[in-house]
Amino acid sequence: MSLPELLAGTVGDEEIVAEVPLGGADRLAVTPTRTLVYRGDGLLSDESVAEYSHDVERIAVSTGRRKAKLTLGYGLDGDETISVPAKRVDDVLHPVLAGVLSATGVTDPGESVVRTFRFSELTLVATSERLVKHVGSAVWDEEFEEFAYDDITDLDFEEGTVATAVVLTHGGRSERFKAPNESARAVRETLVDAVCAYHGVDSLEEFRVTVADEDDAAAGDDDRSTTDFGEGPDPLSASPVADAEAEAESGLESSSSTEAAAESVPASGGEATPDREAAASQETAAGEGPTGGRESSSSVAEESAGAPDVESVADPLADDPLAEEPIADSETEPAADADRTARSEPDFASDAAGEATAEEVAAAEAAEAADPAEPDAFDGSPFESAGVEGEDLATEVAELRHAVEQQSERLDRQSALIEQLIEELRRGR
Repeated sequence: MSLPELLAGTVGDEEIVAEVPLGGADRLAVTPTRTLVYRGDGLLSDESVAEYSHDVERIAVSTGRRKAKLTLGYGLDGDETISVPAKRVDDVLHPVLAGVLSATGVTDPGESVVRTFRFSELTLVATSERLVKHVGSAVWDEEFEEFAYDDITDLDFEEGTVATAVVLTHGGRSERFKAPNESARAVRETLVDAVCAYHGVDSLEEFRVTVADEDDAAAGDDDRSTTDFGEGPDPLSASPVADAEAEAESGLESSSSTEAAAESVPASGGEATPDREAAASQETAAGEGPTGGRESSSSVAEESAGAPDVESVADPLADDPLAEEPIADSETEPAADADRTARSEPDFASDAAGEATAEEVAAAEAAEAADPAEPDAFDGSPFESAGVEGEDLATEVAELRHAVEQQSERLDRQSALIEQLIEELRRGR
């Protein structure tokens, strides 16, 4: 994939060994000497490239709900922070840490970093030639340990209920550290593959056999290289004069015995010297130690809890001192029926107004026949007509539909802008 023009110009002649996408046009590029973070043009910032040198003394990681920060410590020069999405922090940490280890001389040229494991306060970096271990709140600093695969003579794993212990045997001693069970399989496979690939074997059992053969060969070479100095010098005597006299007497005896043997007939005889035997007797007394059993006696205390009897006393009914006085219903005599009286009274007003003439009645009937009243659809309901009918109603509905469509388009544009803003904030801008 081609690099943006600004990022390509910043990289120059260096080789990009790793590249991690950060979302959108943003990306992180790692070279052997530095880390480059490219930010595309967006709502919050313009197109830019930030550079971070690998000559660091400390690397720390802090992870939030959406964003994570890598803090690179440069000692007296201060700290630099790289903001990345939280879901990309492990992908970013691996190449950055590999570049830092190479720049600081922990790994040799051409040595590759296989995998990085980051637990609570334990960081493991498995390379093609060694295992780097760091314990502490920081991911890496100058207080680290490394175990070269050339010095490892055995690799074992002890499974537990919560964590798995990794046992490295090197230089005649063992190194132990624990990994959570959810990551234990990945740690096991990574270490076994790296160690076996370094020693040119296919399995851990074959590696152990190879190490045993090398130890036997080394032991044989040590035996052959041992120099034989013989029986050593004779011990010095404490009385040299007595030794000289003893040698002279032995010389005289040997000469006389030679002359006697020449004159006499040779005779063969043998004398047997009794062997001395030494006997040692040992007496063993078998003592039986008294055994005693402990008797445990437990005394049980019985408790008796007597519950007091509770007598329920009924509350006496309080007599009402005020006696209810009977209410006398005062009934009034029914009045005279006004309605009946009113109906019986003659309508004097109608009499005063007079009766309508025949001409007026005929004119009213003709007007009703010429203009009949249309029935109202809202008769008998609590609603009233809005006064919009026919073409006016269709025109108003069309105008409302057009306004709603414009509002929907505006909401869609605002939603797209909000989503873009959220995405840029998640990328660490």
